Amino acid sequence: MLRLAPALIFAYLATSAVAADDDFTPPNCSLDEHCPEKYPCCSVYGQCGTGAYCLGGCDPLMSYSLDSCAPMPICQSKTYKWDNLDNAATNNEYLGNATESDWVYSGYPELEDGNLLLTMPKNSVGSLFANNHYVWYGKIGANIKSSRGKGVVTAFILLSDTKDEIDYEWVGADLSQVETNWYFQGILDWTNGDASKVDSGNTFEEWHHYEIDWSPEELKWNIDGKTVRTLTKESTFNETSNRYEYPQTPSRMQMSLWPAGQASNAQGTIEWAGGEIDWDHEDIKTKGYYYATYGEVTVECYDPPSGTNIEGDVSYDFKDDRGIEASVEITDNKTVLASLGATGLDMDLGSNSTSNNNNNNSNSTGTITNNSTVPPNLGGTGGQSGSGSSSTGTGEETTSTNAPGTFNQGTDTSSEDDENAAASPNERVLRGSFFAVLVAIVVLITL
Repeated sequence: MLRLAPALIFAYLATSAVAADDDFTPPNCSLDEHCPEKYPCCSVYGQCGTGAYCLGGCDPLMSYSLDSCAPMPICQSKTYKWDNLDNAATNNEYLGNATESDWVYSGYPELEDGNLLLTMPKNSVGSLFANNHYVWYGKIGANIKSSRGKGVVTAFILLSDTKDEIDYEWVGADLSQVETNWYFQGILDWTNGDASKVDSGNTFEEWHHYEIDWSPEELKWNIDGKTVRTLTKESTFNETSNRYEYPQTPSRMQMSLWPAGQASNAQGTIEWAGGEIDWDHEDIKTKGYYYATYGEVTVECYDPPSGTNIEGDVSYDFKDDRGIEASVEITDNKTVLASLGATGLDMDLGSNSTSNNNNNNSNSTGTITNNSTVPPNLGGTGGQSGSGSSSTGTGEETTSTNAPGTFNQGTDTSSEDDENAAASPNERVLRGSFFAVLVAIVVLITL
């Protein structure tokens, strides 16, 4: 059994953070080495910081303390259409107000004919769109046309802050099928992955409706109304750990497009993706980018599990460090940070307004404090960056700093401003999304 101990979406990249202090180098975090109190939040990128690092993807099991991460906005049943992007914010603007912004994104989203296009211009790292309302059991569905071309991967997933994950992934080199996968707390089991043929045999040309139907006892993957795969909680019981290793914690819906076949990636990644990406592909020539098309997206929230401690209706919180279903409670704790320097430990730090208090759920960018950190604008799926892998000493598990949904999106050469790009100093190890993947150097770009 392998366990990812991310100092690692999708995710998913090795990154460097941009901070108020230009010389700031974010500490890495893992299960064995938590974040320091000054930068208490272990982000989805496996690095410690404040502000947005404490929001979606913040891992409470690797942060300074369980309450370092901001509470997670509760599930909201809703249908999303794409008349505009007024309800979406970039990942360096969003501070936790899911009422104001249903989505947070990085990369290059476009609108066309009432649909959302996640695009990937030449030599870029793609796009990521994540919903800010966590799902704690429910049904998510979307009408999707995947991208195409060797080296190009489209994704539609659920990813929790503690690395539970449920996936659909389309490899552009094979348009006849979609891959499915699942994880519990980033523990890798190579039997978890599967693939399903799709009617019409062309996931790029034809619309198909993909659903993840997730309940406390059973998980189903449905395509065009037909169940193509089922996982029961009962089947995931691990006698050694004496627990059910089943996805079971609140998760964010994420949609993404990323270049697994980028030349800078490890050979294993490129082979899985069908070969090295062609930056002179016909879609690049005619549209200016690779693209995946998302139509109507729906979320149906299910009731919380029996026995859940319910003390409100605003947010989900972890009450212990087991990271399982019984660790989660529903509260009235606010979800919005006052500034880029605020954290779950002091959510009002840096507020512009003296009227902020624990019951104020308004959004404000606030002021820059001396420990403010700003996240990079990144495309792709969930997960986070890491610093290689190491033995746990048990003889049974190998610990990597990358989460299952992670990948190397490659070096983005589309930015000409070197001051806005910082390369990760190390090649990161990645194992994820059904096939073993290795992470190389990733360069950040600010939008």
